[in-house]
Amino acid sequence: MCGIVGIVGQSEVAAQLYDGLTVLQHRGQDAAGIATADGGKLRVHKGNGLVRDVFDAGSMSLLGGRVGIAHCRYPTAGSEGSDEAQPFYVNSPFGIALAHNGNLINTDALRREVFEQDRRNVNTESDSEVLLNVFAHELDAQKALTPEAVFRALEGVNRRARGGYAVVCAVLGLGLVAFRDPNGIRPLVLGKRSNEGGGDEYIVASESVALDVLGFERLRDVAPGEGIVITARGELFAQQCAPSQPHAPCIFEYVYFARPDSMIEEISVHKARMRMGVTLGEKILRERPDHDIDVVIPIPDTSRDSALEIANTLGVKYREGFIKNRYVGRTFIMPGQGERAKSVKRKLNPIPLEFRNRVVLLVDDSIVRGTTSQQIVQMARDAGAKKVYLASAAPPVRHPNIYGIDMPSSEELVAHGRSEQDIERLLGCDWLIYQDLKDLEAAVAGPKFPGRKFDSSCFSGEYVTGIEPGYFERIKQLRSDEAKKQRRAS
Repeated sequence: MCGIVGIVGQSEVAAQLYDGLTVLQHRGQDAAGIATADGGKLRVHKGNGLVRDVFDAGSMSLLGGRVGIAHCRYPTAGSEGSDEAQPFYVNSPFGIALAHNGNLINTDALRREVFEQDRRNVNTESDSEVLLNVFAHELDAQKALTPEAVFRALEGVNRRARGGYAVVCAVLGLGLVAFRDPNGIRPLVLGKRSNEGGGDEYIVASESVALDVLGFERLRDVAPGEGIVITARGELFAQQCAPSQPHAPCIFEYVYFARPDSMIEEISVHKARMRMGVTLGEKILRERPDHDIDVVIPIPDTSRDSALEIANTLGVKYREGFIKNRYVGRTFIMPGQGERAKSVKRKLNPIPLEFRNRVVLLVDDSIVRGTTSQQIVQMARDAGAKKVYLASAAPPVRHPNIYGIDMPSSEELVAHGRSEQDIERLLGCDWLIYQDLKDLEAAVAGPKFPGRKFDSSCFSGEYVTGIEPGYFERIKQLRSDEAKKQRRAS
């Protein structure tokens, strides 16, 4: 999962791109980069680390131009060095810089095609660089640089690429190009504002919060399979560039990744998480109408909305029982299990007063590998809890996510091959309760979109794009913690 932003402005955009990245920092903490189109040149600066660490006054001063894109990276497959930082760029045709959120599931086949058929070389292990070269080849074949030529090129990209992807590109001589996978798995939103000096300015970003912070009006989500071209003069063109496919936005955006103040697919993330709490609270009442829960405590931050509604539904106290160190990154997206495990105690510290001699219901947004949950349950016991119950606002994660979220090989998922009772014993809690998948999907869809379908593959094992034989074995070799450890060592 990554964060992407693209802006076409009436003045230089680098500072706005920087600000946009800072509010999308939760989507990726591994690396960051900005590329701007400055006359006939692409200006690129990128590197490993947080946005604030990658850019300084000197690097920002070099990023001139009124068209630009930006990216904050969260690694899934491939290596984790600085050569994987985005945006990537190619000089031919025209000069193109690309930033990508998602994951292609046919990267190996595309890489061979790019080399053998397109006669292009890919320097990194990143599927984003492969995607850039596919787009560059398809655009070069059009022998023109117009919005219509871009849309024809995107039709070619969507025929060849499979997986989840949301993309922004800066194209010299044209402007900004944005597109989204035909199933709409990865999010992308379009915004607009009127410049005080006249003329319109446009933005595309992973989440609407970037639009809010920069003062853009949210127009709509980019449609699945849609291409967007915004010229350097501020002209907007849009066209469907892929045949209709089942619409399946990623449900894990609402569970964990997106900020609660974002809107995705016309659904408030905040309201979706509140509804998750209501449905899970109702399940707790069905299963244990005579429960002995004294207090509901969220595991900060993503579970707060759900935990508050669980407490309201149960009619018990809601309390903040953990103090979070704001200077430690999101544990889920730490690059390795060892780093994740070490970071938990640095990240959270319990308030014993809220635990002592109480039956505590801890609420988390989801349970993936289980290591963090195990440590937090023990923290609650050490703080004096009489009993520790654990509720997950999401169902058991039993399958890898292959569309851009680092849920690796099945063997590393605590729920894979285990019953809920087995997981309960492994985590050390007195009771474990999960959200049901049908309740999660209904909670996210809400009353406005009853029956809406989502990509819930990490819970259900059903993949909307289909899976080629041997794919899971390949991603295990790329994305398991052991594989990442070996790559870092080498």
